[in-house]
Amino acid sequence: MKDGDVLVVTGEQVRALLNGREREVLDCVDRAYRAHGRGESVLPHSSFLRFPGESSRRIISLAAYLGGEFSLAGIKWIASFPENVGAGIDRASAVMILNSPDTGRPYAVLESSIVSAKRTAASAAVATRVLLHGVQPERVGIVGGGVINFETVRYLIALLGGISELLVYDTNRGRAEFFLDRCRAELGVMHADLADSGEAVLESCALTSVATTATQPHFQDLKLPPDTVVLHLSLRDFTPDMILQCNNVVDDIDHVCRADTSIHLAEKRSGSRDFINAALPDLIEKPRAYRLDKTRPVIFSPFGLGVLDIAVGQMVYDLILQFDGGIVINSFLPVPWRETAETCIDLSD
Repeated sequence: MKDGDVLVVTGEQVRALLNGREREVLDCVDRAYRAHGRGESVLPHSSFLRFPGESSRRIISLAAYLGGEFSLAGIKWIASFPENVGAGIDRASAVMILNSPDTGRPYAVLESSIVSAKRTAASAAVATRVLLHGVQPERVGIVGGGVINFETVRYLIALLGGISELLVYDTNRGRAEFFLDRCRAELGVMHADLADSGEAVLESCALTSVATTATQPHFQDLKLPPDTVVLHLSLRDFTPDMILQCNNVVDDIDHVCRADTSIHLAEKRSGSRDFINAALPDLIEKPRAYRLDKTRPVIFSPFGLGVLDIAVGQMVYDLILQFDGGIVINSFLPVPWRETAETCIDLSD
């Protein structure tokens, strides 16, 4: 590619490049978290575009710079339209632009809903590794039968070496059955069953991933065993009282205390952020420095950091160059302004 060219990578190309590379993505996300924890990043707050009269539809922009070993800049622009699922269309659609941190010039445009799902799943798996301390859960619970949880199962299998038993709940039973069938067929999960409620999953599984489209808290008064770890990927399912009764680990304290997440509501209720025990990047670097109350369950609430998106996006870019793939748009950027003059300026008489 020449300067001024832009490489476009489609969703199916992203999927083909990343499937089977779960360990590499886990390592990439782990290193991005560590760099962020060392302060080698610039991460503005996400910006939410909402639509009049619509509480669930939104488009979010996540701009990020990741320095250190990465030296990356870019932005993800991701739409979440839950009603799409009923029409047979994915809830999320996204595009990512990668820019040179030296010149600011864009050099790649990637379909990014798949990157987003995989970095979210990898984030959940990295948190699981830290929070379970190597303990193998006998049963993994799933609340929400969509793509985020499907990828989370994929990445938990990569992390744990397999899943002995899977218990799944979705408000739409047909969606839950489809989820189970796909886990069996594509991910090799042999023992899987459906639950009657999300509460039943949470109260009976040592590790549960919650990824729903909820906009208001709906889980309350749960009796979670103290050794339970909950991956609260959808962020708005638990009441403030439930949050305040648990150990709380987040990806970034400042970012997650926004947009009426369960953590944000708990902050409003309690008047402080003291109930947040640790941020994941700090736990990764110094797991012994943070004490969690062993008599309480742990809820991990990741807001989703743009630094993870651009780190995985750059991984996709590097891989597709190796295979001479993607679609190169030649001379996408204009020639420099000084070179656009059509005639010479003659100042002579």
